[in-house]
Amino acid sequence: MKNTTQQFKYVNHLWDEKKAADLGDDQVALFLYRSNILGADLRITNYGGGNTSCKTIEKDPLTNEDVEVMWIKGSGGDIGTLTKAGIAGLYTERLRNLKNVYGGLEDEDRMVGLFNHCIYDLDSKAPSIDTPLHGLLPFKHIDHLHPDALIAVAAAKDSEKVTKEIWGDTMGWVPWQRPGFDLGLQLEKCLNDNPGIRGIVLGSHGLFTWGDTSHECYMNSLEVIEMASEYIEKKIAENGSVFGGQKIESLAKEERLEKAAQLMPMLRGLCSSENRMIGHFNDSDVVLEYINSNDLERLAPMGTSCPDHFLRTKIQPLVLKLDAKEDLSDTEAVLAKLRPDFEQYRKEYQSYYDNHKRANSPGVRDASPVIIIYPGVGMFSFAKNKQTTRVANEFYVNAINVMRGAEAITEYTSLPRQEAFDIEYWLLEEAKLQRMPKEKPLSRKVALVTGAGGGIGKAIADKLAEEGANVVLTDIAEDRLKEGVATYARDTASYAVCDVTKSESVVDAYKKACLDFGGVDIVVHSAGLAISKPLEDTTEKDWDILQNVLVKGQFELAKQAVEIMRKQSLGGDFISIASKNGLVSGPNNVAYGTAKAAQQHMARLLAAELGGDKIRVNTVNPDGVIVGSKIWEGDWAEGRAKAYGITVEELPAHYAKRNLLNEIIYPKDIADGVFACVGVLNKTTGNIINVDGGMANAFVR
Repeated sequence: MKNTTQQFKYVNHLWDEKKAADLGDDQVALFLYRSNILGADLRITNYGGGNTSCKTIEKDPLTNEDVEVMWIKGSGGDIGTLTKAGIAGLYTERLRNLKNVYGGLEDEDRMVGLFNHCIYDLDSKAPSIDTPLHGLLPFKHIDHLHPDALIAVAAAKDSEKVTKEIWGDTMGWVPWQRPGFDLGLQLEKCLNDNPGIRGIVLGSHGLFTWGDTSHECYMNSLEVIEMASEYIEKKIAENGSVFGGQKIESLAKEERLEKAAQLMPMLRGLCSSENRMIGHFNDSDVVLEYINSNDLERLAPMGTSCPDHFLRTKIQPLVLKLDAKEDLSDTEAVLAKLRPDFEQYRKEYQSYYDNHKRANSPGVRDASPVIIIYPGVGMFSFAKNKQTTRVANEFYVNAINVMRGAEAITEYTSLPRQEAFDIEYWLLEEAKLQRMPKEKPLSRKVALVTGAGGGIGKAIADKLAEEGANVVLTDIAEDRLKEGVATYARDTASYAVCDVTKSESVVDAYKKACLDFGGVDIVVHSAGLAISKPLEDTTEKDWDILQNVLVKGQFELAKQAVEIMRKQSLGGDFISIASKNGLVSGPNNVAYGTAKAAQQHMARLLAAELGGDKIRVNTVNPDGVIVGSKIWEGDWAEGRAKAYGITVEELPAHYAKRNLLNEIIYPKDIADGVFACVGVLNKTTGNIINVDGGMANAFVR
């Protein structure tokens, strides 16, 4: 094994000698560093996939004797983001002593419970099912990875023979077996039978490699993966094509995105027959090569091979029969073509469950497809949240790479359906699902908020995201949008520059929501401005801009939102951020007050029209939101101060004193009002909620 920092072609060499040196001789820190840089390359392992470990000598807190402790990624963790809090620490000797009580394959689930009796570190994460695979091997540092190239070798016909051809006697091979204690025993036996090997290929599964130090282990992993990758690319070059060559041509990039944006709400609705789903779209070159190929029809039904793949992607994708140039403008006509395919997919999934279930299998899960392929356009995925659907999409890309490699080597083989079912409906996997935290009230929903570059709009977006929604921030100021999106965790938010006075700009904003998340469920029109002038000073320009932003903008947003919501058939919410001034006659306010009144009545009209679609339309009326509100940054504050005969500095106190509760109203209070409409008052439409501290002259009734 070479131990150099050579350049690699098919994997990223990310080891930084200075960073490693700064960690000194802290083997756990070096193991975490190695894990993170391995997880940074999706060709090596995907989110949540694989496992890494190291063994150190520690003091036993009871005997004060030196003992070996294994540190390993805990259950449900991700090596790319792994920290000390995400690992388990176990007595290695105790773990190995479990061999004395192991009762065979029927005893696997009980053994997982016994891992807890081996815990050394009381702050440990729950040990994963892979724990014995690392513990029964003697090496100080071990990587268990799912590289595309290695799984291609593992999933190829004659995998053992291919392993020998690539690595000679330096690599071991064990046939497919579900992860567990017995697989750990098989790895131990393989090593004993083949002393001196540098790693082991797990049939249809992945790779084990190791080293005396974290760096040696890292280099060993990269070198083994590089050798497999080189072998595959050589085979592809010899064959001259992959996947049997191209069958159809892709649409141009802009056409693909247009088709995807049109179709995603329909697909989302069809995938949400049991639970609302969030979408993701991928038209990368890797995807297009596969979905446009002659072999798609043969390979797609075979399903994936690596357990980590199909646990997230389901056993196989749904391939749409739509032509790439299909006219998608007639929603009902398109849905009429799609529904039979979805019904057939669910029927086949139910048969898969019925034919393979065990006496103690958990009940059948949502039978809708996760991965949907549209030849010529791209690949869609739908799952419970953006992270899950993105990761499922990434895993299917890994599966594509595996099929590509295995087909080039010999022939791709997938897991037998019973083996796949036993993984998918494993009781330990079900227990993991049951331990998942309760979903938040707005989980699985997508919200688009106008005027979200700051002030009330940003506060609303923050609240909706906090309650579980994916949010699309829109505003005319891109710099503010970029700053705003940066405040959210990954997979939570995106943005679109949008001028609500221009129909095409609104179209583009909704297209972004559809491409990023699959559609839209909540629209909040918070974009606005305020002009306070006496009648004689109010210009036609003042009148027009208020009507265009507040009223015409609301009309365009509602019209286009309803089109998408009807495609989804999931109902929805439209919230107008109006004002107390739409109900109360005040001085120097004719243009603004009229526009706000129009917003309020439009909301009532829309509520009356859209109830049959389960689309609820409500209004939130703020008043006196000075602190943190964008409209108070301009002339509005001076106009209001002049109207009331006070200074600008006196406005917050003035507004607080005049409401019944004597409260200052903040943007977050308006956000709470919006959340009440969309997350609590689920049977309310056509309503007006005043968030103004109590203004008697603005009482609706």
